[in-house]
Amino acid sequence: MAFRPRWTEEAAAQFESIQAAATKATSKRSSGRRAKSSKAEGLFKQVEKCVRLLLENPRHPGLNTHEYTSIEHPFQEDGKVFEAYVQNRTPGAYRLFWCYGPGPGEITILAITPHP
Repeated sequence: MAFRPRWTEEAAAQFESIQAAATKATSKRSSGRRAKSSKAEGLFKQVEKCVRLLLENPRHPGLNTHEYTSIEHPFQEDGKVFEAYVQNRTPGAYRLFWCYGPGPGEITILAITPHP
């Protein structure tokens, strides 16, 4: 079952910021005729893949999804918030925080941040 995404304002702003940095790096790279992509481009590609896999299957083994207790569920008092890995074995690796809901078949993306 594929899920529909919902974004918090914070998560949407973080995603757009990462996307803008990647777009800027791509245009700069193409004008400079460089072949190797930048860190910003790689990060955006990883975030995009993480979101895609999450919506297809939240239990995908590559996401290393597990419960995260430091963030409160925004819709249910006893609801669970989860953490998915955008990157692994990287200093300051990015993580995506999400929860189910508020409606059936929906996943709310709460934040995309570097690992604390």
